[in-house]
Amino acid sequence: MPARSALLLSLFFWFLPAFTGAMELPLPPNEEVLGLIVFKAALQDPTAALTSWNEADASPCNWAHLHCDPDTGRVTRLALDSLFLSGPLPRGLDRLAALAALSLSNNNLSGPIPPGLSLLPSLRLLDLSRNAFSGRVPQDLALLPSLISLELSSNALSGPLPDSLFSAAACRSLRLLSLAGNRFDGPLPVAALSRCSLLLHLNLSSNRFSGSPGFASSLWSLSRLRVLDLSSNAFAGAVPNGIENLHSLKVLRLNDNRFSGAIPGSVGLCPHLTTLDLSRNSFDGSLPSSMRYLTSLTSLRLSNNQLEGDLPQWLGSLTATRELDLSNNKFTGNLPASLGNLKRLNYLDLSNNRIVGSISDEIAGCTRLTEIHLKENKLNGSIPQGLFSLGLQVLDLSSNALTGAMPAGTTVSATLQFLDLSDNKLSGTIPPEMALFFGLRHLNLSWNGFRSQLPPELGLFRSLSVMDLRNNALYGSIPGNLCESGSLYVLQVDDNFFSGPIPEEIGNCSSLYLLSLSHNYLNGSIPPSISQLKKLEILNLEFNNLSGEIPPQLGALDNLLAVNISHNRLIGRLPPCKMNVPKPLVLDPNAYLPGFASNIPNFAYPAATPVRRRRFLSASSIIAISAALSIVLGVLVVTLLNVTARRRIELPAENGPKSMCSSSTKSGGPAVGRMVAFSAGFSLKTEEFKGGAEALLAKATEIGKGAFGTSYKASSAKDGSIMVVKRLVAANIVQYHEYFDREVRLLGKVMHPNVLPLRGYYWTPQLQLLVTDYAPNGTLHSRLHERDASVPPLSWPERFKIVLGVAKGVAHLHQAFRPPIIHYGLKPNNILLDENGEAKVSDFGLARLLQRLDKHVASERFQSAMGYMAPELACQSLRVNEKCDVYGMGVLMVEVVTGRKPVEYGEEDVVILIDQVRSLLDQCNVVECVDASMGEFPEEEVLPVLKLGLVCTSQIPSSRPSMAEVVQILEVIKAPI
Repeated sequence: MPARSALLLSLFFWFLPAFTGAMELPLPPNEEVLGLIVFKAALQDPTAALTSWNEADASPCNWAHLHCDPDTGRVTRLALDSLFLSGPLPRGLDRLAALAALSLSNNNLSGPIPPGLSLLPSLRLLDLSRNAFSGRVPQDLALLPSLISLELSSNALSGPLPDSLFSAAACRSLRLLSLAGNRFDGPLPVAALSRCSLLLHLNLSSNRFSGSPGFASSLWSLSRLRVLDLSSNAFAGAVPNGIENLHSLKVLRLNDNRFSGAIPGSVGLCPHLTTLDLSRNSFDGSLPSSMRYLTSLTSLRLSNNQLEGDLPQWLGSLTATRELDLSNNKFTGNLPASLGNLKRLNYLDLSNNRIVGSISDEIAGCTRLTEIHLKENKLNGSIPQGLFSLGLQVLDLSSNALTGAMPAGTTVSATLQFLDLSDNKLSGTIPPEMALFFGLRHLNLSWNGFRSQLPPELGLFRSLSVMDLRNNALYGSIPGNLCESGSLYVLQVDDNFFSGPIPEEIGNCSSLYLLSLSHNYLNGSIPPSISQLKKLEILNLEFNNLSGEIPPQLGALDNLLAVNISHNRLIGRLPPCKMNVPKPLVLDPNAYLPGFASNIPNFAYPAATPVRRRRFLSASSIIAISAALSIVLGVLVVTLLNVTARRRIELPAENGPKSMCSSSTKSGGPAVGRMVAFSAGFSLKTEEFKGGAEALLAKATEIGKGAFGTSYKASSAKDGSIMVVKRLVAANIVQYHEYFDREVRLLGKVMHPNVLPLRGYYWTPQLQLLVTDYAPNGTLHSRLHERDASVPPLSWPERFKIVLGVAKGVAHLHQAFRPPIIHYGLKPNNILLDENGEAKVSDFGLARLLQRLDKHVASERFQSAMGYMAPELACQSLRVNEKCDVYGMGVLMVEVVTGRKPVEYGEEDVVILIDQVRSLLDQCNVVECVDASMGEFPEEEVLPVLKLGLVCTSQIPSSRPSMAEVVQILEVIKAPI
């Protein structure tokens, strides 16, 4: 509709009531048409979903996305979900006097929720979820007399909830209230909320609500509640008794808060409870015996607390349970034999407790089990034969004290995908029947005492990605058919007794990115077929008896990042490698802590079968010297390519306003050049861009440059507030506004005290900008490595505060979103410090947003993250996960303690910080590497943080802790004041 027509309709709409009142004429019969046209005119509709809305129609009843009462012809339901509508919520809906249901969920609507919805007297259902609404909840919502369901989840609404929102009139008919996934804070008005006596569903999760220890007692009066979700808030203290009053309750989620004390004994008096999630709190004591009466319970999650005592036998009475997660507590005693009664159980996680004894054969009676996690306990005895007959997908028994042999004659299992028996005391042979696990993707038998040859049947694996057999007593030759499937990414057989040559068939391992055969007795030459491993990035052959000339074919491995062939009898020169890094990065993949010990802060190595001690000696000097000339040439070439790439990327922005306001023929999206805001405090407007991007992104305001773009310090023309505008490097790559908007809106929902919030974005096909807050104290990198002489060095309390803050922020990204938001580039340059010295994680999730980076940008990204990137990030064929961020977090912790960069280049050597610290730790001289500039420091805190950093940088992702565990350990390390 032309803009002039829309304006006239708007004016007519506003003056209509006064005009008709003065003339004493009835409202025209098409008042609903007028109201809906005004509503449509103010919206951006990129998919033309509202095309059928025609102002010339006498009635809207044939329009799409609405429904009319067939008797009265009045609009009763308006459902505009998932139509990519954007803009503020327009006026016009108050003309729909009979409207009973309004649903605008999963759009891009922004700004505050305007007052006026209370003028819809018949409204019973209001759903504004999954948008970008901000500001306070309008108090006039309490005036809706017939409202049954109010759904405002997944927005950016903020502030405390007013008591008036839950007046007696407002609560008269309310059955469902969901405010989840917003930014509400302050105490929850429980006294007022308790007036809503008819509530059936209450979801306040993922906000910042707080409350005193007894706050919940007022909620127990809502006796009709079926769902109560208070998860992911800041509630603290003990949960009072009285929950038995919720006799209809089916779902109770209190996870991810700060609750403490004992689990209330009355929880077992809720007979209809099907889901109970109290995980990630500080509950202590034993499990209340009343829980045995929860016979309808299907999901019980109590992980990450301080619960203790023996696992009770009555767990077997919860016969409806399908999911049982008691991991990361202090439970003791034996595994209850009664667990075999849980015939519907499909997920069992008792990891990281203090459970002793053997694994009872009765567990094999749980025939529906698909995942068993029992790692990091004190279990002994043998592995029950029946576990391999259950149709499991995941079996993790690592870091225990299991003995005996692998069960022989195992039943064929096409379902098992993940098998981790590492860090135990298993012995005997690796049975050939292992090859019958056709679907196996991850096999870890490391750190045991297996003594046999590798059965050639292992070559029958068709889906295996990871094979880790390190630190055993395996002998004989390495079978040549291990890689016939072509799916193997990681092959590690270090610290065994393998002999004979490296098989020529190793060239068939076309998917390998990590090949580690070190600390064996291999002889012969390096086979030239290794040049066929085009994806290989890490090669470790050190400490063998290899001889002959180093094959020149190694120079053809373009992706090779790390090579260690030291301590052999090889001759010749190491051929130059075509690398996109200034100098070769030499890693030591064997130097990792195999077990994630629970006796923090000591991190003792687990008891294991005696093996030969690893010797620490970097081969970096050999590589640096032999490849020096080619590296210098490579640096010049890469520099020229990067300069060319930057010029090509910057050209579109130099075209001025015209290029910014052009439309994309590919996107099919809304009019481009629009500023989208995610928060009420965001004051930068679209109008400020009319002079062209160069007016805002002046070179004088540049404050930083990274792999994903350049950051500028900008101020609002309206109020002078300072913000940071990041110009993404991927101009002309993200061509579809809908894709960009969807991904950025997800990042805009991240709200945490240690995460830098995304305030909004600006998009055209040629220019994408992200707007965030400004951190006055700069980056952690500048405070550690570029500090002005007038600025004092960071003290240990300041450094620990930063480390803990970063860990909490990254843990929030991993836990609060499904799928989790992975940072991909955690390093001090991306850690900002606010005026109080609090750490703010920035640039999170950008690798997910800019998936189609060209090779020059990808190369620059790797160079900028040198030393922080987990090995698996370098392999594009691997599916990375949260453990990549854990690796970067480990490097960051070591860097903060030592004050040194992760990779330092000398004249003839490359020093890898992680390797050097690990070597000093082995020599009991680790105190020497602590940064002396921070003055006095408590060794009982500093050294455990260093050791935790080394645990996090394990080369095997499964050996790293989760970020939630990192936070928990850091909080334990902190000595009480």
